[in-house]
Amino acid sequence: MTDLPAWLPPALDYVRDWLGYQMRVTEQPGCAIAVVWRGQVVMEAAFGHADLAAGEALTPRHRHRVASHSKTFTATAMMKLREQGRVSLDDPAGEYVDGLHPEIAKATVAQLLSHTAGVMRDGPDCAYWVGRAPFLDDAGLRGELTLAPAIEAGVRLKYSNHGFGLAGLVIEAITGEPYGVWVKREVVDAAGLTETTPDVPLPAGATLAKGHGSKALLGRRLVFAGDQSTGALASATGFVSTAADIAKFLAQLAPNAPTSILSVASRREMSRPQWKDRWGAVDQSYGLGTISWSFDGWEGFGHSGGFQGYITRSVVIPEQDLAVSCLTNAVDGASHGWLDGTMAILKRFQMAGAPAADLRDWTGRWWSVWGPSDLVPIGDRVVVASPGLMNPLAKMPELTVTGMDEAVISYAGGFASFGEPARLIRDAGGAVVEVRMAGGRMTPEADLAEELVERYG
Repeated sequence: MTDLPAWLPPALDYVRDWLGYQMRVTEQPGCAIAVVWRGQVVMEAAFGHADLAAGEALTPRHRHRVASHSKTFTATAMMKLREQGRVSLDDPAGEYVDGLHPEIAKATVAQLLSHTAGVMRDGPDCAYWVGRAPFLDDAGLRGELTLAPAIEAGVRLKYSNHGFGLAGLVIEAITGEPYGVWVKREVVDAAGLTETTPDVPLPAGATLAKGHGSKALLGRRLVFAGDQSTGALASATGFVSTAADIAKFLAQLAPNAPTSILSVASRREMSRPQWKDRWGAVDQSYGLGTISWSFDGWEGFGHSGGFQGYITRSVVIPEQDLAVSCLTNAVDGASHGWLDGTMAILKRFQMAGAPAADLRDWTGRWWSVWGPSDLVPIGDRVVVASPGLMNPLAKMPELTVTGMDEAVISYAGGFASFGEPARLIRDAGGAVVEVRMAGGRMTPEADLAEELVERYG
């Protein structure tokens, strides 16, 4: 393995610690995360359960429904066909698929892949998204594509699963093979992915993490099998994969990736922001099968996905040679916030560098009645992080260490204890057993638990 930058291993260690606490405090069913650096998987972790009802622990090898990540695979397939001279981005869909509404027939391949064809998002009745009906088959999708588009093509970003379903029909018409067969061979296998399929059923021996409902409705989480076929909409939402495979795939789509199944020009065209979402709550743009985001100055692209019982999100940051995929198996899964938090941790370590050697004892999770604080050495400072937050390092107090066991709070908000001392307390053997922070004291979790039970019962 190529030598990692010195800041990356301690950053990944803290990502694990933070996510472990996030899982504990949010009581989410499960979370799987993978980080890829320069094409190598440098971290894989899984927390919680693949099936709450059965008590089955989640592992990195459990596959998830990654839903709209499928669109990135479909766009990659189309760009590969374009490189082969078999399709142009300017070709109208009606050149390949008969029986479409005349206006949908005029929509170009580029408009389908960028969600600007004006096609209805999910048709007039999308009961299949909530388990009330099977997903559309070929005839069902084609029938709904005879309906008029919702708006004129090329006007604005308007997300459409039906539009990507149509892109799948175009791929079938060009290749003469079923979408899943051609894409599995020419995209999934060609990219070296071993834990990814365009839809169910899974190959023998593969395990699927079950989806879960929200606890809010019934006071308990329902378990969703997650094994329904997505039929003709596999090109929009059918894919099943692991965090490691998704991160590896996205890493190969970065324009600066050393190896890829696509040319540099195709990767640039896919990943560049083309249509900004000016109306949504999140600052994001769409390219060709990719969503673009900014993480405090780091520019990245990837995709997210939502399936009954699953919420997923993944991103690649080409400038840093990093790709991250975060998969959760609940309808209220926190993959969006957890991916943002992971990026914030990685960026903080990358900017400040690996912890200085003399800070090795200024670490660990310490508790007060208000909850835990993490001492996280980064560069020449110690951040007093709050693991209960989605960004545990944001605007948190910092310590400047002035002696082996002495420090000063050198950064803090106006309502905190700026300028006051911090100190490590050791036992007779030299182990740190308590942290003093200004006038407060923090202890190990077990010690605080025992103290509070004695005091309050």
